Amino acid sequence: MNSLLDPEVPAGAYDRFLIDALPRARSQRAWTPEDGPLPALYLSHGAPPLFDDGPWLRELFEWAQSLPKPKSVLIVSAHWEAAPLCLSAPAAHTPLVYDFGGFHPRYYTMTYDTPDATSLAHRVAGAMPDGESLYQHPSRGLDHGAWVPLMAMYPLGDIPVLQLSLPTHDPGRLLELGARLGPLREEGVLVIGSGFMTHGLPHLTREMLTKGEVPRWSSDFDTWVADALARGDVDELAAFRTRAPGMPYAHPTVDHYIPLFVTLGAAPRADRAVRTTVEGFMMGFSKRSFQTAV
Repeated sequence: MNSLLDPEVPAGAYDRFLIDALPRARSQRAWTPEDGPLPALYLSHGAPPLFDDGPWLRELFEWAQSLPKPKSVLIVSAHWEAAPLCLSAPAAHTPLVYDFGGFHPRYYTMTYDTPDATSLAHRVAGAMPDGESLYQHPSRGLDHGAWVPLMAMYPLGDIPVLQLSLPTHDPGRLLELGARLGPLREEGVLVIGSGFMTHGLPHLTREMLTKGEVPRWSSDFDTWVADALARGDVDELAAFRTRAPGMPYAHPTVDHYIPLFVTLGAAPRADRAVRTTVEGFMMGFSKRSFQTAV
């Protein structure tokens, strides 16, 4: 029996998805200043198995289609933790980072050749306060927390994309970082935090995967975070280590959860309630994703 981890045709669902997605992507309306600021997004990004999950691919694509096509994308991924703050290489066609292992060779040949993002790099640098270091990496490309979901959302690869490192685990500092990036949304920049709403990989068992079970630690954490997000309760979300059910199993490491605070920080403080765009579970993990109010 084939599964997301052992598909009959690796990335075959993605090939089928592109048949309908590419024509629609070509006709997507571009953002204009009259649209006002874009929302900020938090998404659960998957990994190579996303390319074998047709419904999830379409959910991400429809989400992107519901928004004007951004002028550029700035994404913070769970898979690049570095301080001081770093930006990925802005040159066009910078090679991707294939930061995963044990998958079919096809996934290591997939490409996402985005245009030059030097202009966006200058704008991000300008958003930083005087005296704060921002290192422009000369060669680092997008890791799978960036290019995998973006290949579903913007399959043409015609939007400039930069990745910003995750410089701290402190929710307060990440909220401040998001606040500095928030004004870029008024220029058509789509700010994205990319993680996974639950990510207890060490605690998944073969039996759970075989039966398609959702562990209690995953469902309980998802219910808790959904309630806090609906209320815009950032303080509750920031206290996840001690307040969230399912911890520490839902997040043995916090890297896949905390990009959420960059997203929330980019929203106006007075309105941090969000709209859920994707929910459900994949291999026991919560796919919950959302966008802020504009």
